[in-house]
Amino acid sequence: MARKSRADKPGDMLAGTLDMLILKTLHAAPAHGHTIANVIEKSSDEILQVEHGSLYPALHKLENQGLIASFWGTSENNRKAKYYRITTEGRGHLLQERSRWEALVSAVVRVLGPLPD
Repeated sequence: MARKSRADKPGDMLAGTLDMLILKTLHAAPAHGHTIANVIEKSSDEILQVEHGSLYPALHKLENQGLIASFWGTSENNRKAKYYRITTEGRGHLLQERSRWEALVSAVVRVLGPLPD
């Protein structure tokens, strides 16, 4: 997921979050690993940092689960690159996980309550 460091560092992700962010990124368009990482990082204003050591195992897991599929193409700099696209199953899974995530965030906000003065 994010860089391995202290647990309280901004950018650390909860388990399963990277998978959801990958699926969301691929929902827009197929992309190769480097682009996926950059989109997640830029979309989060650089708070989330995606390490290759976390990204590629997550991509392989999602592909094995049938949530994404891969194909070979040519990158922006004319190099052979493995691209990933979301599958129909992946789109359904993303909707399900997003709903679960929104419920989790809502529950945490309720527990935290208003900020003390």
